[in-house]
Amino acid sequence: MRWTSALAIWFLFCSLSVFFVLPFGVRTAEEAGVEHVPGQAESAPHDFRPGRTALRVLIVGTILWGLFMLNYRYDWVTPQMIDVLDTWNDSATS
Repeated sequence: MRWTSALAIWFLFCSLSVFFVLPFGVRTAEEAGVEHVPGQAESAPHDFRPGRTALRVLIVGTILWGLFMLNYRYDWVTPQMIDVLDTWNDSATS
């Protein structure tokens, strides 16, 4: 695999990791024990820290990318293992 392809896949894993990381570690104004800001959603985070969130995204994305690259190198899970339609065709002909 070219390094540019690996970099693009890493970027995709980091982009996907944003959705895994965002719901965790967020406290609303009610949970933080401070007054609610008028006009703001009750579910809005009280103190959002983008730097901490970015670090978590990089860590999760890099771990997932590393697992993907190890699977790419050592073939732990192959396409034949997850080919459900071919398995159904084999069982239908038996």
